Amino acid sequence: MTALSIRSLAPAGQAGLLVVGLAAVVGARWAATVGGVAGGLTVGLLFGAGLLALAALGGRPAIERNLPVAAAIGAVGGVVLVGIALVARLSVSNSPVPAGLFAVPASLFVPWVAITIAVATAEELLLRGALFRAIEASGGLVVAILVTTLVFALMHVPLYGWHVVPLDLGVGLWLAGLRLLSGGVVAPAVAHAIADLATWWL
Repeated sequence: MTALSIRSLAPAGQAGLLVVGLAAVVGARWAATVGGVAGGLTVGLLFGAGLLALAALGGRPAIERNLPVAAAIGAVGGVVLVGIALVARLSVSNSPVPAGLFAVPASLFVPWVAITIAVATAEELLLRGALFRAIEASGGLVVAILVTTLVFALMHVPLYGWHVVPLDLGVGLWLAGLRLLSGGVVAPAVAHAIADLATWWL
């Protein structure tokens, strides 16, 4: 289905197709990871590419007019998320992530950074971009916030387990709040990238 044809659908139909597509991409990532068919960086790169392709189906995302302000909002939001992650690490048991998923040698730090930023950005373009817009158009703002937050939490379950859902629900709400505050996807994308990059040290 082309981008033109998906945008010709009713917003609810667009949202449904995006969610189904996301489920397929998440499932493929899980299968590739647990099956060991490729390295973590390769799987991450392909996962990000799949998310970007889905986001592109939804059309051009909402981009803030004042990018420096949006980036600053995102940076502050990212620091808050890192703080939340530090607190959560003290209270949550070890994650059942497949061994070696994050065991990235120091020599691969630069490509890991690039792929991490790409994946975080792709997730925001899809969730707080295309999917948020389609759901808002069909069900309203509150529904868009709740559904994209729930989808954000559930998409991490296959790799990280159900215990991450409460934390990811909070993170998803926070990212949605940044989307509302800034008026676009840049702020949540910056915050998301900062939080994910912090996993190298956390």
